[in-house]
Amino acid sequence: MIRTPNANPILLTGLFTILLGLCVLLASAQQVPNERIVQVENNLTGKTLIGGEKPMNLQEQMRHYNIKALSIAVIKDYKVDFAKAYGMADSATQTKATINTLFQAASISKSFNALAIIKLFHDKKLDLYTDVNTYLKNWKFPYDSLSKGKKINTANLLSHTAGLSVHGFGGYQIDAPLPNTIQILNGTKPANSDPVRSQFAPGEKMQYSGGGTTITQQLLTDLTGKPYQDYLNQTILKSLDMNESTFAQPPLDNKKRHLATGYLADGSAIKGKHHVYPEQAAAGLWTNPSDLAKYIIETQLAYQGKSSKVLNQSDTRIRLTPYANSNGSALGVFIESPDSTAYFGHGGSNYGFQSAYYGSLEGGTALQLWLIRIMVPSSPKSSTASLKFTASKAFTKLK
Repeated sequence: MIRTPNANPILLTGLFTILLGLCVLLASAQQVPNERIVQVENNLTGKTLIGGEKPMNLQEQMRHYNIKALSIAVIKDYKVDFAKAYGMADSATQTKATINTLFQAASISKSFNALAIIKLFHDKKLDLYTDVNTYLKNWKFPYDSLSKGKKINTANLLSHTAGLSVHGFGGYQIDAPLPNTIQILNGTKPANSDPVRSQFAPGEKMQYSGGGTTITQQLLTDLTGKPYQDYLNQTILKSLDMNESTFAQPPLDNKKRHLATGYLADGSAIKGKHHVYPEQAAAGLWTNPSDLAKYIIETQLAYQGKSSKVLNQSDTRIRLTPYANSNGSALGVFIESPDSTAYFGHGGSNYGFQSAYYGSLEGGTALQLWLIRIMVPSSPKSSTASLKFTASKAFTKLK
């Protein structure tokens, strides 16, 4: 199941079902893309959550659970087969969601952070398996007795095996003072999160830590001498031709007209329309499914040695290999094998937004070359139910 910080495991199971299920649904259909979209919308049956509740299609699910907007993209044969958006990006202004609407990707940001860190590894700026304090300049991790004398390396941080605290971040209101990265790591004002500290020895087990990811944010700025968003935008997003996406927090003026508004469970908009996340490595990316598809496709091609826009095949395989006692957690991605095929993916949950992506590692069948991308502005509580879809009846109809 795709891991999503601060999310209910039931949501993750349901989200896994729709991601994998739609791959099968669309792979089994032979229609042109527009007809496949209709099949998705009308054959995606809502799983009964309450006794007597009738199944609902996609748009009925959105209305029932007060989901303001939904954006989807599907990849087939290393190309975006179709993309479509539903609902309103902003209800107050009656701005419709389009395939160009930007959503907070939340913890999907960690996948891109790992790309950047492993690129530094490729460029011999750091070693993934050496004590991270060797490379940190302006802040050092304060080891204590809980780490049991073991040192935390960068691979630990990227795979959530460093034994650290601070699962995720709540963000900041648009007009609130923002902490710098060191204040976030130390848990000092104006940071609204706890200090990032050891809870057990590194390598013992996997424990999700956005705090650990934030250490790599400091690591990157120390090693490059550049602001985090500048390095990610120029070195990673630009290399992937993800020209609509940005790590700027808050986004610059030229992006603001494309931003979706986040909403709460009662349907009210978040104050200021969205929170700001100075924890950029953990939660700072704004993107849309079509733009993010470029990253998915490049990852699939690089894994097979057919492209190297950011990382070569060797580095990509390091990134996509589960590390230590991680239970499927690789470097910035999670690896799942629900059948004979391996998939990589990540979920995300920011205040008012949820997201997930899921793609195959190997080619060869339609299922293995498909990716569905979902981003939903909503609260975690409302979207837990709204994303709990099943496509099993649709499979039967289309096979």
